Amino acid sequence: MNPSELLSEKEVGLGWHPKRVLLILLIFSIVMMFAAFTSGYIVRRDEGNWREFDLPVSLLINSILIALSSASMQWAYFSARKNEISRVKTGLIITLVLGFAFLVGQYHSFGDLVAGNTYFGGADANPSGSFVYVLMGVHAFHLITGLIFLAVVLKRTLNYQVHSRAMLSIGNATLYWHFLGGLWLYLYLFLLLNH
Repeated sequence: MNPSELLSEKEVGLGWHPKRVLLILLIFSIVMMFAAFTSGYIVRRDEGNWREFDLPVSLLINSILIALSSASMQWAYFSARKNEISRVKTGLIITLVLGFAFLVGQYHSFGDLVAGNTYFGGADANPSGSFVYVLMGVHAFHLITGLIFLAVVLKRTLNYQVHSRAMLSIGNATLYWHFLGGLWLYLYLFLLLNH
């Protein structure tokens, strides 16, 4: 056995592409950030001076939209594994449209909150409302990054760079999109249960 074979036997890795590892680290950091936000929410709520208000119904509609977008993203991923490129394109376009509709819905939810006298800042603001705006806003920022990621994957698909032998980009996009959907569902349930 030559020395290079000995080295290769000792170098045991995870078998993950570096881009997948970076994505997992990004997801982990986002999880930690939202864990801090939700922990802060609970601690601040228990200190008093906490205004209770009903969450807008539009948040439920947005939750349904993000769940549907996750299903269309998974369909695009499965289609790529089967080399059904036209279905990949369709699935990605549906996911992009639903993701954009979710963002528009969140914008309308901000309006619903204001209509219910729940403000982010100012003399009439309360920490309970401010937390809701921060959770929704920071999630929306990450969703915008997800939409950009999806647009890049769609462009790669249109150039026939996504198929059963080139799954990294759509695999990473699917993982990130499912994470964003799951994160929103967690936030929505958290706000429902702790409001």
